[in-house]
Amino acid sequence: MDWIYDIKDPLTETLLGSILIFIVVIIFTRIIGLRSFAKFTAYDFAFTVAIGSIISSTLTSSTSIAHGSVAIGSLLVLTYIFSTLQKKFPALSSTISNKPLLLMKGSEILEDNLTSARIEKSQLMAKLREANVSKLNQVQAVILESTGDISVLHTMEEDAEFSQIDTEILNSVREKP
Repeated sequence: MDWIYDIKDPLTETLLGSILIFIVVIIFTRIIGLRSFAKFTAYDFAFTVAIGSIISSTLTSSTSIAHGSVAIGSLLVLTYIFSTLQKKFPALSSTISNKPLLLMKGSEILEDNLTSARIEKSQLMAKLREANVSKLNQVQAVILESTGDISVLHTMEEDAEFSQIDTEILNSVREKP
């Protein structure tokens, strides 16, 4: 029955180790940048990697199911706590996850923001083409989202001068890196 529970299992150390690894992965992800793990926030990525690692360790090594379950449970509780704290303390949310970054404001390409986000101008142009933008004056805004996606807000050519974006849509978007 040692594979289910072993009295020698360091459950407290596993709990603390899970928390530390989770935080380390978030920090590294923030340092590396948003584009490294498209479709994930740093928080999502850290959680996914940690859970996968724990499951792998539990299934392929001498780690008991109880040990792995405590580790997974601690990460799930940690995720719940972080989610609750992010709602109560917006500053924590901005510490854990990047805020969206403006890459283009109207037809102006914000070169410093591209550099900061490590996005090449050719990648930006490819996203504009994907969004069926045929002229730069059609662009209202291009945003690097917190998930690493790039959103293109644009109008049809004849509407370009008359369309404005609701301020609510760009409310949490940073204009400076």
